[in-house]
Amino acid sequence: MSGNPPVYYDAEAVRRFLTWPLVTEAVESALKAIVKTTSSSSSYAIQPKRSFTACGKEGAGILLTMPAFVGDYSLGSTLACKLVTSFSGNNQRNPPLPSIHAHVLLFDHQTGRLSAIMEGTDLTTWRTVAASLVATKYLYFRRFGLHSEREMPINVAIVGCGVQGQLHAAAFCANFRVQQLRLYNRTEARAQELARELVARFSNTQIIVSPSAREACQEADVICIATYAKEPLIYRKDLKQSHRGVHINAVGAGEVHFSELSPDIYQHSKVYVDCYANAESELVGLPAEITAELGSVILEGNYPGSADISIFQSMGMASEDACVAQALQEAILASA
Repeated sequence: MSGNPPVYYDAEAVRRFLTWPLVTEAVESALKAIVKTTSSSSSYAIQPKRSFTACGKEGAGILLTMPAFVGDYSLGSTLACKLVTSFSGNNQRNPPLPSIHAHVLLFDHQTGRLSAIMEGTDLTTWRTVAASLVATKYLYFRRFGLHSEREMPINVAIVGCGVQGQLHAAAFCANFRVQQLRLYNRTEARAQELARELVARFSNTQIIVSPSAREACQEADVICIATYAKEPLIYRKDLKQSHRGVHINAVGAGEVHFSELSPDIYQHSKVYVDCYANAESELVGLPAEITAELGSVILEGNYPGSADISIFQSMGMASEDACVAQALQEAILASA
Protein backbone atom coordinates (compact mmCIF):
# COMPACT_ATOMS: atom_id res chain seq x y z
CA MET A 1 0.00 0.00 0.00
CA SER A 2 2.84 2.38 0.80
CA GLY A 3 3.93 2.34 -2.82
CA ASN A 4 0.57 3.22 -4.31
CA PRO A 5 0.51 6.48 -6.27
CA PRO A 6 -1.83 9.25 -5.05
CA VAL A 7 -5.40 9.15 -6.34
CA TYR A 8 -6.62 12.10 -8.39
CA TYR A 9 -10.20 13.31 -7.86
CA ASP A 10 -11.29 15.65 -10.63
CA ALA A 11 -14.04 18.25 -10.41
CA GLU A 12 -16.78 15.84 -11.44
CA ALA A 13 -15.74 13.28 -8.82
CA VAL A 14 -15.81 15.99 -6.14
CA ARG A 15 -19.22 17.34 -7.21
CA ARG A 16 -20.85 13.90 -7.01
CA PHE A 17 -20.15 13.68 -3.27
CA LEU A 18 -20.68 17.27 -2.14
CA THR A 19 -23.69 17.43 0.19
CA TRP A 20 -24.59 20.04 2.78
CA PRO A 21 -24.57 17.63 5.75
CA LEU A 22 -21.09 16.39 4.80
CA VAL A 23 -19.61 19.84 4.24
CA THR A 24 -21.23 21.62 7.19
CA GLU A 25 -20.17 18.88 9.61
CA ALA A 26 -16.59 19.10 8.33
CA VAL A 27 -16.52 22.89 8.54
CA GLU A 28 -17.98 22.85 12.05
CA SER A 29 -15.27 20.38 13.07
CA ALA A 30 -12.58 22.76 11.79
CA LEU A 31 -14.13 25.78 13.50
CA LYS A 32 -14.16 23.98 16.84
CA ALA A 33 -10.65 22.59 16.43
CA ILE A 34 -9.04 25.98 15.79
CA VAL A 35 -10.29 27.41 19.11
CA LYS A 36 -7.90 27.42 22.03
CA THR A 37 -10.28 26.36 24.77
CA THR A 38 -10.40 24.58 28.10
CA SER A 39 -13.69 22.88 27.20
CA SER A 40 -14.09 19.13 26.88
CA SER A 41 -13.36 19.27 23.14
CA SER A 42 -10.06 17.50 22.51
CA SER A 43 -9.70 18.34 18.82
CA TYR A 44 -7.09 20.83 17.75
CA ALA A 45 -5.71 22.45 14.61
CA ILE A 46 -2.28 23.63 13.52
CA GLN A 47 -2.71 26.15 10.76
CA PRO A 48 0.19 28.42 9.66
CA LYS A 49 -0.59 31.64 7.85
CA ARG A 50 -0.99 31.25 4.11
CA SER A 51 2.10 32.00 2.03
CA PHE A 52 2.24 33.97 -1.22
CA THR A 53 4.81 33.20 -3.91
CA ALA A 54 5.12 35.54 -6.89
CA CYS A 55 5.61 33.75 -10.21
CA GLY A 56 7.89 35.55 -12.67
CA LYS A 57 9.52 38.95 -12.72
CA GLU A 58 6.42 40.73 -13.94
CA GLY A 59 4.20 39.38 -11.18
CA ALA A 60 1.90 37.77 -13.72
CA GLY A 61 0.95 34.98 -11.36
CA ILE A 62 0.89 34.00 -7.73
CA LEU A 63 0.91 30.73 -5.83
CA LEU A 64 -0.87 30.57 -2.48
CA THR A 65 0.01 27.75 -0.10
CA MET A 66 -2.35 26.86 2.78
CA PRO A 67 -1.32 23.88 4.97
CA ALA A 68 -3.25 22.54 7.96
CA PHE A 69 -3.26 19.66 10.41
CA VAL A 70 -6.46 18.86 12.33
CA GLY A 71 -6.12 16.31 15.11
CA ASP A 72 -8.47 14.14 17.14
CA TYR A 73 -11.80 15.18 15.61
CA SER A 74 -14.73 13.15 14.28
CA LEU A 75 -12.79 11.62 11.37
CA GLY A 76 -9.60 11.13 13.36
CA SER A 77 -6.75 13.35 12.14
CA THR A 78 -6.16 15.09 8.82
CA LEU A 79 -3.10 16.53 7.13
CA ALA A 80 -3.60 18.57 3.95
CA CYS A 81 -2.39 21.53 1.97
CA LYS A 82 -4.44 23.62 -0.43
CA LEU A 83 -2.59 25.15 -3.37
CA VAL A 84 -4.14 28.00 -5.33
CA THR A 85 -2.67 29.68 -8.41
CA SER A 86 -3.94 33.01 -9.70
CA PHE A 87 -2.82 34.07 -13.20
CA SER A 88 -4.77 37.14 -14.31
CA GLY A 89 -3.71 36.85 -17.97
CA ASN A 90 -5.22 33.41 -18.52
CA ASN A 91 -8.44 34.80 -19.96
CA GLN A 92 -6.41 36.35 -22.79
CA ARG A 93 -4.97 33.02 -23.89
CA ASN A 94 -6.20 31.09 -26.91
CA PRO A 95 -8.18 29.21 -25.84
CA PRO A 96 -8.91 31.13 -22.60
CA LEU A 97 -8.20 29.46 -19.27
CA PRO A 98 -9.63 30.12 -15.80
CA SER A 99 -7.62 32.68 -13.85
CA ILE A 100 -7.71 30.65 -10.65
CA HIS A 101 -6.91 26.97 -10.13
CA ALA A 102 -7.21 25.25 -6.75
CA HIS A 103 -6.18 21.78 -5.57
CA VAL A 104 -6.02 20.12 -2.17
CA LEU A 105 -3.26 17.63 -1.40
CA LEU A 106 -4.21 15.03 1.21
CA PHE A 107 -1.50 13.17 3.14
CA ASP A 108 -1.49 10.14 5.39
CA HIS A 109 -1.16 11.87 8.77
CA GLN A 110 0.90 8.99 10.20
CA THR A 111 3.43 8.49 7.39
CA GLY A 112 3.30 11.75 5.44
CA ARG A 113 2.66 9.86 2.20
CA LEU A 114 0.66 11.82 -0.38
CA SER A 115 -2.60 9.88 -0.70
CA ALA A 116 -4.79 12.08 -2.91
CA ILE A 117 -4.93 15.19 -5.06
CA MET A 118 -8.37 16.77 -5.16
CA GLU A 119 -9.68 19.51 -7.45
CA GLY A 120 -10.47 22.34 -5.06
CA THR A 121 -12.63 24.96 -6.76
CA ASP A 122 -16.05 23.56 -5.84
CA LEU A 123 -14.75 22.35 -2.50
CA THR A 124 -13.70 25.92 -1.63
CA THR A 125 -17.00 27.45 -2.73
CA TRP A 126 -19.04 24.92 -0.76
CA ARG A 127 -16.99 25.22 2.42
CA THR A 128 -17.35 29.02 2.31
CA VAL A 129 -21.13 28.72 2.06
CA ALA A 130 -21.14 26.00 4.73
CA ALA A 131 -19.34 28.37 7.12
CA SER A 132 -22.17 30.88 6.58
CA LEU A 133 -24.75 28.16 7.29
CA VAL A 134 -22.97 27.18 10.50
CA ALA A 135 -22.59 30.83 11.54
CA THR A 136 -26.28 31.50 10.93
CA LYS A 137 -27.27 28.44 12.94
CA TYR A 138 -25.27 29.45 16.02
CA LEU A 139 -25.18 33.25 15.81
CA TYR A 140 -28.78 33.83 14.73
CA PHE A 141 -31.08 30.86 15.32
CA ARG A 142 -29.62 29.60 18.59
CA ARG A 143 -30.31 32.93 20.28
CA PHE A 144 -33.98 31.90 20.06
CA GLY A 145 -33.57 28.40 21.44
CA LEU A 146 -32.37 24.91 20.64
CA HIS A 147 -33.50 23.57 17.24
CA SER A 148 -34.91 26.96 16.19
CA GLU A 149 -33.04 26.56 12.89
CA ARG A 150 -35.51 23.78 12.04
CA GLU A 151 -38.65 25.61 13.08
CA MET A 152 -38.31 29.38 12.66
CA PRO A 153 -39.16 30.97 9.28
CA ILE A 154 -36.79 33.72 8.17
CA ASN A 155 -36.38 36.37 5.49
CA VAL A 156 -33.01 36.29 3.72
CA ALA A 157 -31.25 38.87 1.55
CA ILE A 158 -28.50 37.97 -0.91
CA VAL A 159 -26.36 40.94 -1.95
CA GLY A 160 -24.19 39.96 -4.89
CA CYS A 161 -25.31 37.15 -7.19
CA GLY A 162 -21.97 35.84 -8.38
CA VAL A 163 -20.82 32.28 -7.70
CA GLN A 164 -20.88 32.73 -3.93
CA GLY A 165 -24.21 34.55 -3.89
CA GLN A 166 -25.83 31.94 -6.11
CA LEU A 167 -24.75 29.04 -3.92
CA HIS A 168 -25.61 30.93 -0.71
CA ALA A 169 -29.13 31.51 -2.04
CA ALA A 170 -29.69 27.86 -2.93
CA ALA A 171 -28.09 26.58 0.27
CA PHE A 172 -30.15 28.77 2.58
CA CYS A 173 -33.38 27.75 0.86
CA ALA A 174 -32.35 24.09 1.10
CA ASN A 175 -31.28 24.15 4.76
CA PHE A 176 -33.59 26.64 6.49
CA ARG A 177 -37.25 27.68 6.36
CA VAL A 178 -36.79 30.70 4.11
CA GLN A 179 -40.16 32.34 3.59
CA GLN A 180 -38.85 35.27 1.54
CA LEU A 181 -35.57 35.58 -0.39
CA ARG A 182 -34.58 38.93 -1.85
CA LEU A 183 -31.79 39.15 -4.42
CA TYR A 184 -29.71 42.16 -5.39
CA ASN A 185 -26.94 42.32 -7.96
CA ARG A 186 -25.25 45.29 -9.60
CA THR A 187 -26.23 43.80 -12.97
CA GLU A 188 -29.92 43.06 -12.48
CA ALA A 189 -30.08 40.49 -15.29
CA ARG A 190 -27.92 38.10 -13.28
CA ALA A 191 -30.26 38.41 -10.28
CA GLN A 192 -33.28 37.80 -12.52
CA GLU A 193 -31.67 34.69 -13.97
CA LEU A 194 -30.90 33.36 -10.50
CA ALA A 195 -34.46 34.09 -9.38
CA ARG A 196 -35.87 32.02 -12.24
CA GLU A 197 -33.65 29.08 -11.32
CA LEU A 198 -34.59 29.26 -7.64
CA VAL A 199 -38.34 29.59 -8.29
CA ALA A 200 -38.22 26.29 -10.17
CA ARG A 201 -36.50 24.56 -7.23
CA PHE A 202 -38.04 26.13 -4.11
CA SER A 203 -41.78 26.56 -4.49
CA ASN A 204 -42.35 27.40 -0.80
CA THR A 205 -40.11 30.48 -0.87
CA GLN A 206 -41.15 33.87 -2.21
CA ILE A 207 -38.24 35.09 -4.36
CA ILE A 208 -37.95 38.78 -5.25
CA VAL A 209 -35.34 40.73 -7.21
CA SER A 210 -34.68 44.08 -5.52
CA PRO A 211 -33.47 47.21 -7.35
CA SER A 212 -31.02 48.15 -4.57
CA ALA A 213 -29.10 46.57 -1.71
CA ARG A 214 -31.03 48.79 0.70
CA GLU A 215 -34.40 47.48 -0.43
CA ALA A 216 -33.16 43.88 -0.38
CA CYS A 217 -32.10 44.17 3.25
CA GLN A 218 -34.91 46.19 4.87
CA GLU A 219 -36.95 43.18 6.03
CA ALA A 220 -34.14 40.61 6.19
CA ASP A 221 -33.41 38.58 9.29
CA VAL A 222 -30.26 37.19 7.67
CA ILE A 223 -28.09 38.92 5.05
CA CYS A 224 -25.39 37.26 2.95
CA ILE A 225 -23.19 39.78 1.16
CA ALA A 226 -20.56 38.55 -1.28
CA THR A 227 -19.15 41.21 -3.60
CA TYR A 228 -15.91 42.97 -4.53
CA ALA A 229 -17.32 46.36 -3.47
CA LYS A 230 -14.77 48.95 -2.37
CA GLU A 231 -17.42 51.17 -0.76
CA PRO A 232 -20.26 50.22 1.61
CA LEU A 233 -23.40 48.82 0.02
CA ILE A 234 -25.40 48.57 3.27
CA TYR A 235 -25.78 51.07 6.13
CA ARG A 236 -27.26 50.78 9.62
CA LYS A 237 -30.44 52.56 8.53
CA ASP A 238 -31.00 49.86 5.88
CA LEU A 239 -31.40 47.09 8.47
CA LYS A 240 -34.76 46.12 9.94
CA GLN A 241 -35.63 47.30 13.43
CA SER A 242 -36.87 44.28 15.33
CA HIS A 243 -36.60 42.44 18.64
CA ARG A 244 -35.29 39.48 16.59
CA GLY A 245 -32.16 41.30 15.49
CA VAL A 246 -30.18 40.69 12.29
CA HIS A 247 -27.34 38.39 11.33
CA ILE A 248 -24.93 39.20 8.47
CA ASN A 249 -22.55 36.81 6.72
CA ALA A 250 -19.86 39.02 5.16
CA VAL A 251 -18.13 36.93 2.50
CA GLY A 252 -16.77 39.56 0.12
CA ALA A 253 -13.28 39.44 -1.29
CA GLY A 254 -12.49 43.04 -2.15
CA GLU A 255 -9.21 44.79 -1.46
CA VAL A 256 -10.49 45.38 2.08
CA HIS A 257 -12.45 42.44 3.48
CA PHE A 258 -14.83 44.63 5.46
CA SER A 259 -15.55 47.36 2.88
CA GLU A 260 -19.02 46.04 1.93
CA LEU A 261 -20.63 47.09 5.22
CA SER A 262 -20.65 50.63 6.59
CA PRO A 263 -18.68 51.51 9.73
CA ASP A 264 -21.91 52.37 11.55
CA ILE A 265 -23.07 48.77 11.15
CA TYR A 266 -19.83 47.46 12.63
CA GLN A 267 -20.03 49.96 15.48
CA HIS A 268 -23.45 48.60 16.50
CA SER A 269 -22.67 44.91 15.98
CA LYS A 270 -21.04 41.91 17.57
CA VAL A 271 -18.37 40.66 15.17
CA TYR A 272 -17.30 37.03 14.97
CA VAL A 273 -14.47 35.45 12.97
CA ASP A 274 -13.38 31.96 12.04
CA CYS A 275 -9.87 32.44 13.42
CA TYR A 276 -8.20 35.23 15.42
CA ALA A 277 -4.86 34.66 13.67
CA ASN A 278 -6.44 35.22 10.25
CA ALA A 279 -8.23 38.31 11.52
CA GLU A 280 -5.02 39.84 12.82
CA SER A 281 -3.48 39.81 9.34
CA GLU A 282 -6.55 40.28 7.13
CA LEU A 283 -8.85 42.59 9.09
CA VAL A 284 -6.42 45.39 9.93
CA GLY A 285 -8.44 48.56 10.50
CA LEU A 286 -11.75 46.79 11.18
CA PRO A 287 -13.99 49.48 12.75
CA ALA A 288 -15.11 47.23 15.62
CA GLU A 289 -13.75 44.88 18.24
CA ILE A 290 -13.99 41.16 17.54
CA THR A 291 -16.36 39.48 19.98
CA ALA A 292 -15.23 35.87 19.59
CA GLU A 293 -14.23 33.06 17.27
CA LEU A 294 -17.24 31.18 15.92
CA GLY A 295 -15.88 27.90 17.26
CA SER A 296 -16.02 29.18 20.84
CA VAL A 297 -19.69 30.09 20.37
CA ILE A 298 -20.39 26.54 19.15
CA LEU A 299 -18.53 24.97 22.09
CA GLU A 300 -19.59 27.30 24.89
CA GLY A 301 -23.06 28.48 23.82
CA ASN A 302 -22.33 32.18 24.35
CA TYR A 303 -24.85 33.28 21.71
CA PRO A 304 -25.68 36.90 20.80
CA GLY A 305 -28.72 38.53 22.40
CA SER A 306 -32.07 38.25 20.64
CA ALA A 307 -32.03 41.85 19.39
CA ASP A 308 -28.32 42.02 18.52
CA ILE A 309 -26.80 42.62 15.11
CA SER A 310 -24.20 39.90 14.57
CA ILE A 311 -21.62 39.73 11.78
CA PHE A 312 -19.69 36.66 10.73
CA GLN A 313 -16.60 38.00 8.99
CA SER A 314 -15.78 35.03 6.79
CA MET A 315 -12.18 34.62 5.66
CA GLY A 316 -11.84 30.87 5.19
CA MET A 317 -9.32 28.54 6.77
CA ALA A 318 -7.00 25.83 5.52
CA SER A 319 -8.30 23.58 8.30
CA GLU A 320 -11.80 23.83 6.76
CA ASP A 321 -10.41 22.77 3.38
CA ALA A 322 -8.56 19.90 5.04
CA CYS A 323 -11.62 18.59 6.91
CA VAL A 324 -13.89 18.87 3.87
CA ALA A 325 -11.35 17.13 1.62
CA GLN A 326 -10.94 14.33 4.17
CA ALA A 327 -14.72 13.91 4.46
CA LEU A 328 -15.04 13.78 0.68
CA GLN A 329 -12.34 11.15 0.38
CA GLU A 330 -14.00 9.06 3.10
CA ALA A 331 -17.35 9.29 1.26
CA ILE A 332 -15.78 8.38 -2.08
CA LEU A 333 -13.95 5.37 -0.63
CA ALA A 334 -17.07 4.21 1.20
CA SER A 335 -19.03 4.18 -2.05
CA ALA A 336 -16.51 2.05 -3.92
